[in-house]
Amino acid sequence: MNTKLTLTIEQEIIERAKNYAKEKNRSLSDIIENYLKILTKEERKQKSNKLGPVVRSLKGSFKMPKNMDYKKELGNRLEEKYL
Repeated sequence: MNTKLTLTIEQEIIERAKNYAKEKNRSLSDIIENYLKILTKEERKQKSNKLGPVVRSLKGSFKMPKNMDYKKELGNRLEEKYL
């Protein structure tokens, strides 16, 4: 659902932003909306990176070989299980 938002921004910046949006064949609202999505996504990502107490206590308890290919190993295990 789209909602109208009023912002107070310097006139010169608005004109430059409108010209930029026109050059990119996009609306200024679309550009601002996507910027805010990226901004809040990064913030959410940082919050989700915090480890819980159980996971934090297990961190470092398992050492993988340096040359281990995780994706290849996962593929092999899935093949074994389903084929």
